[in-house]
Amino acid sequence: MGERLDQRAALGATITIMVGLCAMFAGLVIGIICGMIKWGRVTPLNWLVDGYTTVVRGVPELLIIYLLFFSSVEFVTRMANAFGWSGLADTGYAFIIAVIAIGTISGSYSTEVVRGALSSIPKGHLEAARALGMPRLRIFRKIILPQMLRIAVPGMNNVWQATMKDTALVSVVGLQELMRAANVGAGSTRNPSFSIWSRR
Repeated sequence: MGERLDQRAALGATITIMVGLCAMFAGLVIGIICGMIKWGRVTPLNWLVDGYTTVVRGVPELLIIYLLFFSSVEFVTRMANAFGWSGLADTGYAFIIAVIAIGTISGSYSTEVVRGALSSIPKGHLEAARALGMPRLRIFRKIILPQMLRIAVPGMNNVWQATMKDTALVSVVGLQELMRAANVGAGSTRNPSFSIWSRR
């Protein structure tokens, strides 16, 4: 039993880290794109991004995971069976949905961090660069990006911590992440304070 618990814990830790890293990467991509849209005030897209950040940050994380998984799992299972991939919904689909759901949540918070960082850049720096005739890409690479990263890093650290905490919710879609593995281990040994690492 001890060896099986070790394997389950190692698998749970691996899944937790993989979901957290993939979701954070997806959230960063979403956050940078949407943050620049909000900062640049691209009017039609700005409304969509405002709606996205308002809704996702106002809805419980567990509800987002439930909606994405249970609204699509039956359709994906039928499509997988039709194409002869009957095990798809049981193997990788829960991981994909977990990354999409937590990435969507992470992206909504990253958007506000990036927008706030961009808004903190002094307008005089951009006006001076334009007055010197610098191309837009060079302005972004030399002036906007370095200042944005310096200001956004502390906020992104908070988003990373929240993303890792949200990985504990993915057990509802059948993933055996770290908290689920700890719960199973505590149930198997009848000892909630039991640590599989304390025996090493």
